[in-house]
Amino acid sequence: MEPIVHVDGRAYPWGAKNIDTDIIIPAHWLKTTTREGLGKGAFESVRAEPGNLFDDPRYAGAPILIAGENFGCGSSREHAAWALTDMGVRAVIAPSFSDIFSGNAIKNGIVTVVLPQDAIDRLVEVARDQPVAVDLETMTVTTPYQDRFAFTLDPFRRRCLMEGLDEIGMTLAQDTAISKYESGVSHARPWLHQESGDAGVVVDGAGRA
Repeated sequence: MEPIVHVDGRAYPWGAKNIDTDIIIPAHWLKTTTREGLGKGAFESVRAEPGNLFDDPRYAGAPILIAGENFGCGSSREHAAWALTDMGVRAVIAPSFSDIFSGNAIKNGIVTVVLPQDAIDRLVEVARDQPVAVDLETMTVTTPYQDRFAFTLDPFRRRCLMEGLDEIGMTLAQDTAISKYESGVSHARPWLHQESGDAGVVVDGAGRA
């Protein structure tokens, strides 16, 4: 996962509420065996409408999505986060998120920013013709009009995003501690590391095999 400290650029000024994961990526896309290309299916039903926001050339490749409350509700499919990532979204700003979606988003390098509705309304207005910036160092969302909205994020999740750590990365970061533990176990409990040829040997009460 690539580290994320700043996300800035054009933002989709959507603001739609209760967007579930089936809208983000329809179920028939779940048959794919790779994450690549899922961006083509992102918001498929919305893109079927003429003049939709996601096909507007003004927002092509926008790294930020501004949405309404309860974003990512519905099923727990991680494909929703994969689809957003594949279409270039690196931050979603909304009044609230589904807990499962929020977790999946963080694990895939997407910043989930929670702001009150009045801030969302302002950002939707500004984003129609101006860029937006999300900063994990200062924990703020800003605009060229000097708007400055502070947000909070779980410190562990913030660290994972800023250092580019997913579950595998976090495990590898503890390689020294894991090796030390395994070495200690091999000395304290040598029977756990017997050769496979010793497996299945039964010892009776008198200590005889």
